[in-house]
Amino acid sequence: MKDYFKLVKFSHTIFALPFAMVGFFLAVLDLGSIDYKILVLVTLCMVFARNAAMSFNRWADREIDAENPRTLTRELPSGTLKAHNVLLFAALNSFLFVLTTYFINPLCFYLSPIALLIILGYSYAKRFTSLAHFVLGVGLSLAPIGAYLAVTGEFSNIPILFGFVVLTWVAGFDIIYSLQDERVDLDLGLFSIPSRLGGKGALNLSMIVHFVCVCLLLMAAYLCTVRYQELRFIFAFGTLMFLVLIFYQHTLVKHNDLSKIDLAFFKTNGMASLGFGLCFIIDAMLF
Repeated sequence: MKDYFKLVKFSHTIFALPFAMVGFFLAVLDLGSIDYKILVLVTLCMVFARNAAMSFNRWADREIDAENPRTLTRELPSGTLKAHNVLLFAALNSFLFVLTTYFINPLCFYLSPIALLIILGYSYAKRFTSLAHFVLGVGLSLAPIGAYLAVTGEFSNIPILFGFVVLTWVAGFDIIYSLQDERVDLDLGLFSIPSRLGGKGALNLSMIVHFVCVCLLLMAAYLCTVRYQELRFIFAFGTLMFLVLIFYQHTLVKHNDLSKIDLAFFKTNGMASLGFGLCFIIDAMLF
């Protein structure tokens, strides 16, 4: 079990789960009450979807990972886990994801195969397009939209806007993280922004994408404060913290110095997501 937790990098759930909770509590603000059963089901959906996506990605990339010195020690290239077992794990979590949506509402159930297609399809995007970073962003952007749908059974403009915030935020930091594999991508004929634009060009594009993210987040924050009077100072602080941390990560990584890339990728973005989500929930529920 420990090996499977390492395989799916369970700790990285911190990126999308807080935004799923934002979507959930946006719906709570609209309806005026909390359905704890739906809260549990939404959380389970996030866990199953994350497990399915990461395990399938590791299975699909097992031969590529074996050619990359950075990923050579992962569970499949090193032989810690067997490929057929990992594929079975991905299939089981995919089934549990769809099954869980069945107990939420019909719309979530009918849309669940499309969500799976997106989050599993990302694993092959790098073989065809340099825009794979944005495909990953689309997958994670479903978190706030899906959570809102789970509660209300309908779409709304603010959760969709938060979805675009997640898309641009994730795509921007994934471009930074992929700088580590620029040379390997070129050697193996894989597509990525760094292999296409070079390290400096990739960082510049990442900054532009994150600037778009900032604009979208400010727009979402404004619409939230207009629509929901409960959201005030703590939410504003969380928004400011998220914006500062987005730009802070760009001070940590240079195209010729990747020594702080783990700090920029995991710690900075994890703090941004968790802090923003907590501030939103506290402001919405306590004041």
